[in-house]
Amino acid sequence: MTRPPIPRARLSVYLEPDAEQRLAEVAALKGLSKSSIVAAALWSYLTPDGGDRREAAIAGRLDRLSRQFDRLERDQTILIETVALFVRHSLTVTAPLPPAHQAAAVAQGRERFRQFVDQLARRLQRGASLVKDVHAEICPDESRFFRLADVVSEPEPGEGAPAAEPAS
Repeated sequence: MTRPPIPRARLSVYLEPDAEQRLAEVAALKGLSKSSIVAAALWSYLTPDGGDRREAAIAGRLDRLSRQFDRLERDQTILIETVALFVRHSLTVTAPLPPAHQAAAVAQGRERFRQFVDQLARRLQRGASLVKDVHAEICPDESRFFRLADVVSEPEPGEGAPAAEPAS
């Protein structure tokens, strides 16, 4: 049993030569008629669901980018504050050296800096991040917290609360 054909309206459209050529290429490549491709494109354009899905996808991407930007901003703030506090502390507690000790201090400073760069390279190669470690310390995961129900339990009879009177 064959299905009756779906009634269709005839429509003439004018396309730029480049658009008509591309339409012909896609029709040949996909094995479809030009009419069916244009009808599908028109249906997609006129159906609000297609636009809503695109808008929702774009909004989701923008939200993800906003969260990534917020994390970058947070990390940068932590880094700037850390460096500023370290510099202030170093300048406050470091006493000036007498000229006789400056050459040894410079040599020791170079060695310490080399060790610092080596340690930094190892951490970066492992993917370790001091910023993430610090953030985990100052903003711990709430799932590791105790719940009030875990800490507060019902008292045993005879402990704290009086036991219920037996009914007479």
